[in-house]
Amino acid sequence: MSTSTDQSRAVAAPAPSKFAVIREDEYLAPFEPAIQHRTDKFANWVETINTHEGGFDKFSRGYEKYGFIVEKNNDITYREWAPNALAAYLVGDFNGWDRNANPMKKNDFGVFELTIPNTNGQPAIPHNSKVKISMEIPGGERIERLPAWSKRVIQDMTVSPLYDAVFWNPPQTYTFKNKRPPTPRATKIYEAHVGISSPEPKIGSYKEFTKDVLPRIKALGYNTIQLMAIMEHAYYASFGYQVTSFFAISSRYGTPEELMELIDTAHGMGLTVLLDVVHSHASNNSLDGLNMFDGSGHQYFHEGPKGRHELWDSRLFNYGSHEVLRFLLSNLRFYMEVYQFDGFRFDGVTSMMYTHHGIGAGFSGGYHEYFGENVDEEAVVYLMLANTMIHDLYPHSITIAEDVSGMPALCRTVQEGGIGFDYRLSMAVPDMWIKLLKESKSDMSWDLGNICFTLTNRRYKEKSICYAESHDQALVGDKTLAFWMMDKEMYTNMSELTELTVVVDRGLALHKMIRLITHALGGEGYLNFEGNEFGHPEWLDFPRAGNNDSYQHARRQFNLIEDDLLRYKYLWRFDQSMNLLEDEFQWLSSPQAYVSLKNESDKVCVFERGNLLFVFNFHPTDSFTDYRVGTDWAGKYKVVLSSDDENFGGHDRIDKSVEHFTTPMEWNGRKNWLQLYVPSRTVQVLAH
Repeated sequence: MSTSTDQSRAVAAPAPSKFAVIREDEYLAPFEPAIQHRTDKFANWVETINTHEGGFDKFSRGYEKYGFIVEKNNDITYREWAPNALAAYLVGDFNGWDRNANPMKKNDFGVFELTIPNTNGQPAIPHNSKVKISMEIPGGERIERLPAWSKRVIQDMTVSPLYDAVFWNPPQTYTFKNKRPPTPRATKIYEAHVGISSPEPKIGSYKEFTKDVLPRIKALGYNTIQLMAIMEHAYYASFGYQVTSFFAISSRYGTPEELMELIDTAHGMGLTVLLDVVHSHASNNSLDGLNMFDGSGHQYFHEGPKGRHELWDSRLFNYGSHEVLRFLLSNLRFYMEVYQFDGFRFDGVTSMMYTHHGIGAGFSGGYHEYFGENVDEEAVVYLMLANTMIHDLYPHSITIAEDVSGMPALCRTVQEGGIGFDYRLSMAVPDMWIKLLKESKSDMSWDLGNICFTLTNRRYKEKSICYAESHDQALVGDKTLAFWMMDKEMYTNMSELTELTVVVDRGLALHKMIRLITHALGGEGYLNFEGNEFGHPEWLDFPRAGNNDSYQHARRQFNLIEDDLLRYKYLWRFDQSMNLLEDEFQWLSSPQAYVSLKNESDKVCVFERGNLLFVFNFHPTDSFTDYRVGTDWAGKYKVVLSSDDENFGGHDRIDKSVEHFTTPMEWNGRKNWLQLYVPSRTVQVLAH
């Protein structure tokens, strides 16, 4: 017989987690020790930086201490961290490349230093003259390297493909005229590459981009620019993803001051400017990169296989090193402070966060895949430090993670148990669209349920940047949406002087529908790669040996939208109208859409978001009269955007002057319904 004491036994409820991400997602509870461990490591680094470096503000100003610093009296101080080197010398045009003329002193932390007095009050090293550091390393070898903190490197292909570092000290510095714009309510990104932004087969310039492309971006309704391939890279065809000099902007496009003018001009237009930053790896080059900088393989990078990316043939940073953290965090601060960027899109975050770098890893969504021995905790902690520093010093900044894995809490603050990004890229969405266009036997086989699931499958309280296609799909070897749908007919049937073929008609219609359903249903931000908005007719292929170093496909033909006889203008206009409508009704900053209908036989999809009712008919041939759709909002409706407008290359089957009224009766789980004419392959958006 039980006693009263026995009967009072009860299992105490576990104490609520201190991490918000676990309180909101009980499936993360088993992994609280891992979240706690990385958070503790983060806290330890913060304490170390605060105690020994005076905090993030001072620690991240390494560019004001390392490299070439011009003192107020025009003396020049040069510092370089090279712990493996036994001796170091500064050489260059200024001393006739005498390897022993200017020796440097080494301190206990492996930092070499030299001060060169001014000459008659002027810097002893002329502006734009070539310089290198020459080092003696164990074994007696003498090596020359480009200063790691170089702010300017140049390439003369007529002499050598290798870069030269120059001392950059222009007589007139650029003065920014415009303040940074406020953080966008919802980020609409125009992803751009300065070099390819000219219709001519050449490398475009910062000045040309400022004059010719910025006004187009503004007119299209985008509020943010993401600049690619800015950090200097030895090989143009690497798309900027094999960085050699992290503090030098690409000299192919112009000078530092011309990039500053570009960003300043964009700010004057109210445009936010993000840098596509590559801290996931570095070029394998040693003569003009960081690899083997001081003669060792473990200065900036891990030694052995851990320090090499087998697919990218590049070096991987040691994120657990104090000096590497100084270098990388200062690199971010440099671009925010000196160039006035407003934030970053971090490339290759999946590669950083996992020891397998995502190679051969298919992420099923099981939480065990995101924690444990496969996670590179040092890299994750670096991302936590980077995000915290950026947001603490620049509260209005934006950080975006390129992550295909779906790491939970990636876009939650460190205090909540997260990693600290503002947005993640919805990389599964463009893959879905390409797979549909590539593998579907017919448009009738499209699975609306899967399309809607993929577009809405995102984590609670974590923002996503959604996109139908980015630069990845534009590159040679893949195809853009327009090319998958219209292919060779883009060269023969995009003229108004030719008949509208079935292929082109389908391509124009679906291009608009795919982009709008992605924009409206897929996230809290949107991204477009330049040229894709008007269905650019050629792939992107940089000059290389395989194409006889041709620039034919390394350009964007903006001239096509200005030719009134071509149909590309229709897609451009629709993209503009789509963005401007979002400005008015703000669906990207509204709660996630409610999808009330996914009719697989009719191929009709209906949802509400941002006080708008979206009605898509993906059916290739069938139009529907008096089609009943549900809505929670009673009252009068009017069509505010129709993809079938003649102005967008459509057939003008939707009369936008007609007013529609709801009937108070439940339909598809909504409180009211209204009836519409829903033509085939169209989307119409109705305002309540």
